[in-house]
Amino acid sequence: MSKPTAEQALANAARLLEAAEMELTNQPLMERYEELASTWVRMAELLTERERV
Repeated sequence: MSKPTAEQALANAARLLEAAEMELTNQPLMERYEELASTWVRMAELLTERERV
């Protein structure tokens, strides 16, 4: 399994946020999607930092 790039991590976050928008009637699932998206955004930040070093 290859390591994700920052772009891939952001794409994953975007897909999760789109899924969250579809779950307006299911608040717990919507919040979980948002939490997972935040994790991917943080991973993108870390990958970007690592590339700079």
